[in-house]
Amino acid sequence: MAVFMDLVTSRRSIRRFLGRSVEREKIAICLEAARLAPSAHNAQPARYVVIDDPALKEDVCRQAFSGIYSMCRFAAQAPVLVVILAKTSVVTHRLALGLQKVPFHFVDIGIAGEHFILQAEELGLATCWIGWFNGRKTRKALKVPRGYKIVALLPVGYAASRPPRPAVRKPLEEVAWWNGVGREAEEKMKPEKKQAPEG
Repeated sequence: MAVFMDLVTSRRSIRRFLGRSVEREKIAICLEAARLAPSAHNAQPARYVVIDDPALKEDVCRQAFSGIYSMCRFAAQAPVLVVILAKTSVVTHRLALGLQKVPFHFVDIGIAGEHFILQAEELGLATCWIGWFNGRKTRKALKVPRGYKIVALLPVGYAASRPPRPAVRKPLEEVAWWNGVGREAEEKMKPEKKQAPEG
């Protein structure tokens, strides 16, 4: 357990990468970790496009991070860009969305993506989950066929620098409770009482 908790604690979102190339063997291990992730009804909707060709990566990043998405241009520094797709034709997901109002393919993609990210961390690689990108232009640049939705982009490489301090997280007692909803959250859910007029 200590090894896993150390991994989770040390992992950071990295936005500065070295020019050093990433071994395909390491990417393959990360993909295998993602492949083994659980999914609703074992539908396995996640698909991955690994881009390590410099010219293609430059083009995709130029399209993905143009205009209002330019704050994520740092991803172009990374030697590898992994595009995570969701196969949208899974019947189970369509039924679940209609009945539960939960897009389970996004849940499944999140689990698989986290498997990839934690495996990358264990291998000494740095990543950053990016959901802010121009989906239409990225789809066109990669010629992504209908039936797939681009959910996230993962720059992967070796960190040029790491944040000096761990990210601030809410205390455990604020986000988890035993046998019911916490008192503070319960109070926030109650409607405000109207005060009676004075006099």
